[in-house]
Amino acid sequence: MALKVRSEAKGRAPKGGPVPHTVDPAWVPAAPLLSPYGSGGLHDVAKRTYLLKLLVQKEIQARYNGSFLGLLWSYVLPLTRFCMYFFVIGLVLGLHRTVPNFAIHMFCALVFVHFFTETFSSGTRSIMRNKAIVRKMAMPREMFPVSAVIVSAIHAFPQILILLVASFGVGWHPSMSDLFAGVLGFTVLTLFCTGLALIFSAFNVYFRDFGQFVGLLTIFTHWAVPMIYPYSRVARSSLGGTVWEQVYLSNPLTEAVLLLQQCFWVPTCKGKTYCTGPDAMPSHLFERGFVMLGAGVVFLLLCQRIFTRLEGKFAERL
Repeated sequence: MALKVRSEAKGRAPKGGPVPHTVDPAWVPAAPLLSPYGSGGLHDVAKRTYLLKLLVQKEIQARYNGSFLGLLWSYVLPLTRFCMYFFVIGLVLGLHRTVPNFAIHMFCALVFVHFFTETFSSGTRSIMRNKAIVRKMAMPREMFPVSAVIVSAIHAFPQILILLVASFGVGWHPSMSDLFAGVLGFTVLTLFCTGLALIFSAFNVYFRDFGQFVGLLTIFTHWAVPMIYPYSRVARSSLGGTVWEQVYLSNPLTEAVLLLQQCFWVPTCKGKTYCTGPDAMPSHLFERGFVMLGAGVVFLLLCQRIFTRLEGKFAERL
């Protein structure tokens, strides 16, 4: 499509002014219509760090506005859950006597599972929670689920410090491979968290049922990973050596938790066969981690693609 532009000057030019002239009609190609909020996806988010910082500050202030304890509330829920699980599973059922440093085993998984569930839930609601900004401002819409991931990481950081102190207290001496397992596990977890936050935040704009669906899914997360029970119980059960064990291990959250336990829990009980035996961890743990890392990158790119296709009608749906 082109626009026909013609400029005509009538009368004489004012004294001392420019000489009027007539431009012959010409066909000038029209510029293509561009999205006001860009289409670079996560790359655009990375270029707007200042705006991302403001959104993160807004999320933290809004969450604890008018609260007496403020940020301390983010520790009440995981601490309460830890005490409940440790009392029932550790003391009543006696796992603390059979699993060395069972508190580290469970708290390590609990910290990162809580990071996953909080990111999944808050990321799903991120677009709806900021619908006024989405309707009025031209900015990358991926900014909102990404800010939810960062806020969850900020809440998890002090819990990780507590985990480090507790691990040192019981003799934590990790090797370089153990530390690498922790980095790999957290990276896998973050990739899948960000992808899920992107795609479910977009779906939640179109269908509000997804918010409830996420709440239903998070119920199973504490039971679908080796947190309140060790992996050796799965390996020695009827699932061990079957295709169902491989299905269990194909869960990215399960693989991330196992890698993080390799980092924090296993070094605290070296020399004990329960932690270093053939059934303590699945075979080829690091190879599985690298496969999950590649799958996480592909999953994130796919979720970004779907988000980009859906975001065009966000303002209309909101």
